[in-house]
Amino acid sequence: MAKSRKKNKTISKYIAQERIVYLFKLAKNELSQDPSRSHRYVTLARKVGMRHRVSIPASLKRNLCKKCGSLLVPGNNSRTRLKDGRITVTCLVCGEVKRYPFRPSKTELSSVHPAYDPHY
Repeated sequence: MAKSRKKNKTISKYIAQERIVYLFKLAKNELSQDPSRSHRYVTLARKVGMRHRVSIPASLKRNLCKKCGSLLVPGNNSRTRLKDGRITVTCLVCGEVKRYPFRPSKTELSSVHPAYDPHY
């Protein structure tokens, strides 16, 4: 009995993860036509994740405003800026600001600064 329950739980978590990804894909497609429907899809994805205790993948979580719950698409309803080693994403719906650390790769540093030698 315990084996089948555990198996069902892992299957339901896998299905929940698939649904979350699918709902985010639908939300991104619907954002230009109907923003309220897009917001509803994001809300449903978050509810599915909470119900089954599945976290939203980090790549999708970065595209989500924690304050108003809208899907952030650069140029549409968010502003993205690179400044002082940080990525700043501003939600244009509610004004919430998210900041992430940003570190350029060594190849970018060597092209910008010719004196930079990573092997020194």
